[in-house]
Amino acid sequence: MIRNPIDIATRVSPELSELIETLIDQFESGEALTLGAVRTFLIHGMPAETEEDEEIHHFDVDESVIDELDQLIEQFGESAAAMDFIYAFASEALSRVIEEVMDDENRAGPPTLEAVQEALANGLGSSMVGEGILEEDEEEILQYEIESLIERYGPDAMAEDFLRYE
Repeated sequence: MIRNPIDIATRVSPELSELIETLIDQFESGEALTLGAVRTFLIHGMPAETEEDEEIHHFDVDESVIDELDQLIEQFGESAAAMDFIYAFASEALSRVIEEVMDDENRAGPPTLEAVQEALANGLGSSMVGEGILEEDEEEILQYEIESLIERYGPDAMAEDFLRYE
């Protein structure tokens, strides 16, 4: 399997990225999943809930997820690691927190995932709930979400790379 040194995940639609991540999570076999294996699985053996998602995605975008996957295979090869094509986005609530950290003029250093985690630990989430920027139930999941991103991308990953603009 070939690992790609460039950040190719940013070239993948959120729909395909989510589908690849779901397949990797559901079918952990110890072996790294390749784009070719993802395509084979999607064509010949999708679980019912994934088939339903593919149908929805097909109507939501100009080209189907399979067509997009075929283009990636053509460009990067069947042996490219599927994990390289997963792109994570922060939830809307975490995106608001990240923006708040980015806009903090008193901040020393770049807004990394670790800096966002520290800001949350120091009460930023509660403060944003008090200001009406976040809902209480949103604040509850922020710590888990930031920990998950840190576990996957490391504490020094730039937080702004995970912003979701909707």
